[in-house]
Amino acid sequence: MGKSKKMEQRYDPRKIEAKWQKYWEDNDLFAVKEEPGKQKYYLLEMFPYPSGKIHMGHVRNYTIGDVVARYKRMRGFNVLHPMGWDAFGMPAENAAIANDTHPAKWTYDNIDAMRAQLKQMGFSYDWSRELATCRPEYYRWEQWLFLKMYEKEMAYRRESFVNWCESCLTVLANEQVEAGMCWRCGQPVRQKKLWQWFFRVTDYAEDLLLYSDRLPGWPEKVITMQKNWIGKSIGAEIRFPIASPVDKDDTEIPVFTTRQDTVCGATFMVLAPEHPLVMKLSRGTAQEAETSGFVERMALQDRSAKSLESFEKEGVYIGADCINPLTGKKIPIYTANFALMEYGTGAVMSVPAHDQRDFEFARKYGLEIVVVVSPPGQSLDPATMQEAFTGEGVMVNSGMFDGMPNTRALDEIARHLEQSNLGKKTVSFRLRDWGISRQRYWGAPIPMIHCNRCGIVPVPENDLPVLLPEDVEMLPGGKSPLPSLEAFVETSCPDCGGAAHRETDTMDTFVESSWYFERYCSPGYDRGMFDPAAVAYWMPVDQYIGGVEHAILHLLYSRYYTRVLREMGLVDFKEPFTRLLTQGMVCKETLSCPEHGFLLPDEIKDDGEVRRCIKCGHQVTVGRIEKMSKSKKNVVDPNVLLDKYGADTTRLFCLFAAPPERDLEWSEQGVDGGYRFLNRVWRFYTDWVRRVASVKAFSGSPESLDGAVKELYRKTHQTIVKVTDDIEQRFHFNTAISAVMEMFNHMSGFEPDDAMEDTLMVMRCAMDNMALLLSPIVPHFAEELWLALGNTTSILELPWPTASDSALEKEELLIVVQVNGKLRSRFSVNADTDDETVKEKALADERIQKFISDRPIKKVILVKNKLVNIVV
Repeated sequence: MGKSKKMEQRYDPRKIEAKWQKYWEDNDLFAVKEEPGKQKYYLLEMFPYPSGKIHMGHVRNYTIGDVVARYKRMRGFNVLHPMGWDAFGMPAENAAIANDTHPAKWTYDNIDAMRAQLKQMGFSYDWSRELATCRPEYYRWEQWLFLKMYEKEMAYRRESFVNWCESCLTVLANEQVEAGMCWRCGQPVRQKKLWQWFFRVTDYAEDLLLYSDRLPGWPEKVITMQKNWIGKSIGAEIRFPIASPVDKDDTEIPVFTTRQDTVCGATFMVLAPEHPLVMKLSRGTAQEAETSGFVERMALQDRSAKSLESFEKEGVYIGADCINPLTGKKIPIYTANFALMEYGTGAVMSVPAHDQRDFEFARKYGLEIVVVVSPPGQSLDPATMQEAFTGEGVMVNSGMFDGMPNTRALDEIARHLEQSNLGKKTVSFRLRDWGISRQRYWGAPIPMIHCNRCGIVPVPENDLPVLLPEDVEMLPGGKSPLPSLEAFVETSCPDCGGAAHRETDTMDTFVESSWYFERYCSPGYDRGMFDPAAVAYWMPVDQYIGGVEHAILHLLYSRYYTRVLREMGLVDFKEPFTRLLTQGMVCKETLSCPEHGFLLPDEIKDDGEVRRCIKCGHQVTVGRIEKMSKSKKNVVDPNVLLDKYGADTTRLFCLFAAPPERDLEWSEQGVDGGYRFLNRVWRFYTDWVRRVASVKAFSGSPESLDGAVKELYRKTHQTIVKVTDDIEQRFHFNTAISAVMEMFNHMSGFEPDDAMEDTLMVMRCAMDNMALLLSPIVPHFAEELWLALGNTTSILELPWPTASDSALEKEELLIVVQVNGKLRSRFSVNADTDDETVKEKALADERIQKFISDRPIKKVILVKNKLVNIVV
């Protein structure tokens, strides 16, 4: 690093930060390798989609991770802290189309731009491990695992309903359907049945649920979200015979229910509009036309569970009936919009007396209501019921089960169904198999071949990767060019050698993000998905950091994928992430103009009293504080902050404004306050380094020190304890920074020109430790302070400071207590006890209580560190 030199009088963050970033990079200080004798720590933030610019959410997320990575490094850990790019997917494809460029060029250009921005922030990434999921050397191994899963029947193909835009000729995710219309072209979206590839996630549903309770380092809210998504329900499968089967393959309708105690009250059956029996049973009946029209109308409706909550319940009789297996009664079959194919079996046994949704539907369509559970000591009249009864009660109108508590009848009826071969006890999960097919271009090709003679045939392993052609011309409307690209599609069958065509679907981008953390362990490995020895050393991830918006799918699929890797013998663990931190959002007030709508910060002129739109001069309306978003323009460009304040001030604000799990409210004053603090510290060090640079830091007994100097030494070591505890135990960087600021206030009470030798030694101790404590938070700044103190080694190479036990021993003071000026008692307190606590202790003293008795206290006089006089 070279010799230290005199500090610049002015703090120049741009100059300092560029200097240290170059030093770190030139010396490969963040590059790591496996060291079996050294304890590892794998710190990972969720990798970004290369959108072109980092935003403040990125800055906060990665700053949090960088502090922990640097701190753990100073604590002696071998820290892996990598970065890469979640580069495939629809966002890149759509942005490229909108900007009239190719997704590959758009993606690679954005990666270059964002890498430069991240380096400018001073993050301690091992850039030698950088990966991009759109690179063939990455997705090759994803394709390899797909083939292995296909061999074990973990991957399969079936028909499934998707959101289809006829105008764009493409499949849309649920999030891209807005009020039933395509988000891109505004045309109606319909449900369409397509052949899709799936992963059997449901095979692991029970295990994923079980291990949700074995993640002590995860936030409880995330565990709850995972459990709810898996959605285990214990109940029964009941088979309802079809009254007039149309063929021998479909003679009954299986339903899953958790309320088998109410089966005798099932007065109609409801099938999801997508259920294959709907049109099959309706065909040839007087209801066929109405049923077909209803099904077609439902195909144009948003069929997500969230959307259905707001729809009025509606349905039609399909012209067929089934038999209630316990009562033997014929009941009508309806198709209705509240039944979903993806839940249970797609069929619902409807019990209007005991389910509110069924009750409302029955009232609307004049269907029979039969009470089978009555409140204890009461009877219910279906004709006068205002709502369904869903509580516990006694069985009625249920044959042999009458008079039985319905809670007991749950087991008794399930047993009877099983014995009568009418059903069975079972468990159902809300979780469904993972549909990984995307009818889009910018994704990893699925390595399968379709042969007219041999059927579906896997691509031979030695032919991997199946390369995504990056020199194709994009088609209008987002339609994938792959199906019409002869050079890609046309191939030969690996089995018979005849003409065949490739699968043109690409994989869901969640596949790429479900194993990237393993690939980071050995990104250049070319004999498999990863080097088993490297993964055995580094995995699982010790601390994972990311937004709560990924709390369900990304984390669940990563947990699933890790189990697949374990079953393949590639890893020996089930859970990929030991600890999880979901940081809060970065929020800012919205600003809008009546003529131009939402405004960006640089579209506003502030004269100190009124903010106005620079386009039209109208007064700006200040809206709610909301998550920063491009659509509402309440964003702050990190580049503006970097240019004005530098990376360290930006980092300081992100860490100081709120604990990481809470939302951070943007404040220009807060950023400016952080900048002023760093300037104060800078000026302090420029004043003091000439006095302390050649002085050895004090490390003796605090008993040899006096007064304020002794207090500064004690405060320094108390601060070490506080900052260590805040980072290690809670990630509460805001309180850690507050502790350093408090310590600095103590330091600021001394004047360098008046300092004696013991003061200089203690001040050197304080200045050394302050630089060390700040180094994970404002690393460039801390490096410069350390250099100015005469050190020749990077502060990164130093161990984290430890507190002296002797410095932490608290002095005791003898407090005399008087009542009306006369000595009545005495007690001891720690020297740092606050005044109010001393007063409270005096008033609570037993001997003092006797002298006060019931007399009112007029006042309590405190002479600091000496006495308390109670006047009565």
